[in-house]
Amino acid sequence: MAAPAPAARSAQRIKAHIAFLADDLLQGRETGTPGFDIAAAYVASQLAQIGVKPGAADGSYFQQVPMSGFRSADEGKLLLTPKGGAATPLVFGEDYVPGRNPLSPTTHVSAPLVFVGYGVVGGDRDDYAGLDVKGKIVVALAGAPASLQTEERAYYASGRTKRLAAEARGAAGFMSINTPADEVRRPFDGAVRSWKSWGVTWRDGAGKPFSPAGSTPDLASISVKGAQKIFAGAPQSFADVVKAAEAGTPPRFVLPASLDATLNTELKSVQSANVVGLIPGSDPKLKNEVIVLSAHLDHVGITSPVKGDSINNGAMDNASGVATTLEVARAFAEGKRPRRTLMFLLNTGEEKGLVGADYFARNPPTSWPIVANVNLDMPVLTYDFTDVVAFGAERSTLGPAVQRAAARSGVKLSADPMPQEGLFTRSDHFRFVEQGVPSVFLMTGFANGGEAAFTTFLRDHYHKPSDDLSQPIDYAAGAKFAAINYEITRELADADKAPTWNKGDFFGTLFGKKR
Repeated sequence: MAAPAPAARSAQRIKAHIAFLADDLLQGRETGTPGFDIAAAYVASQLAQIGVKPGAADGSYFQQVPMSGFRSADEGKLLLTPKGGAATPLVFGEDYVPGRNPLSPTTHVSAPLVFVGYGVVGGDRDDYAGLDVKGKIVVALAGAPASLQTEERAYYASGRTKRLAAEARGAAGFMSINTPADEVRRPFDGAVRSWKSWGVTWRDGAGKPFSPAGSTPDLASISVKGAQKIFAGAPQSFADVVKAAEAGTPPRFVLPASLDATLNTELKSVQSANVVGLIPGSDPKLKNEVIVLSAHLDHVGITSPVKGDSINNGAMDNASGVATTLEVARAFAEGKRPRRTLMFLLNTGEEKGLVGADYFARNPPTSWPIVANVNLDMPVLTYDFTDVVAFGAERSTLGPAVQRAAARSGVKLSADPMPQEGLFTRSDHFRFVEQGVPSVFLMTGFANGGEAAFTTFLRDHYHKPSDDLSQPIDYAAGAKFAAINYEITRELADADKAPTWNKGDFFGTLFGKKR
């Protein structure tokens, strides 16, 4: 009997990797749990077996990521006092869910409220113009104006971005308000169900938790019903504000009320690790530049049972991305050495807010510059894809490299089929973008049955126990996905010039100077 063809052998290896990483033994690979540690040890052993060197600063495969876990210790207490009226408590689970502060077990803020529309500051838009929010609690609509370009809108819709803008203007606290459309897409009772979940952030060398906008704590998420109470007696009703926001320009004004908020946060230490492998470059000069391939190793662990199953195995999210990354590493380890140095990052904490990638991007285990990131997150491998979507490729000189790689692989490049989701800002590569690094994130495309496969996965399996090996996984598609990512990485690793942001690109302009 003849030996399997290389692509078939690659598919077999991917099947073996996914089978191990998505096994119940690993209990859903949640950050900071023994199941994740087993996955990390497995991946490190695979890198060693194929000849990829340890890449952490201490000479091992493990970049330790000291973390702090935080969650609401109780329902909190929010007292709303209308101008000239008596204090009235907002109702937990009906009007609000409390925020969490990783910096303190107790947070107390008492201040007037100011409504800042969407709270967007950037380009020719300043939602704080004419408003004094120093020492006050900022109230902002969730989301961002539809007039903004899709990925820019996703960036400005981020609570992290909004809080940074509020902090820069001296706000004492921040609250986000849902609109009726928000609650159709993401019902408020979903936030109520998950209010006791653990968040995670990394800690610096002094042991302090990293918290963007730490001096402007997130006090609460407010429902439509709660918003109506907060806007009582305001210059415009909440219903009128929503209509104006849908037209693109919500009003902004001082609200005729103040809020006294007390939050209690449970804190704990968490230890986890990024797995880092290294293939040194061969070019005397270019070997001092680094290309990072990333894929998150964690998933969401154990949750409430669905049809009797509570383990979220994460076969597609993201055992498939890890497995294909290992195949890319194997191809480089067994083939011609790249001119630039390659680092393979199988990171922790993606499901906790891109924490492991953020720590790595800010604390790289090398003094050499990182010049590009290729991210592999949740390729849906349940069909024979014939196209891919390369998020971010058009923003830098990565674009032509991706086009050439796709052509060699016989795969078509397609435009973003879900621009409303703002996917470019939602995976680990974006933490590299924030450090000025041009990045690309590949997704299997919507052709050849891909749209049905992807939407079915999101509806029925995403972050659910059914994301397991019972799905119709096409391991040959996994081999194809690994091959195109290899071709992209080969292009970047061997090019004479490192990638650069395109002139005038939004994210390049915003973050490029950090590089």
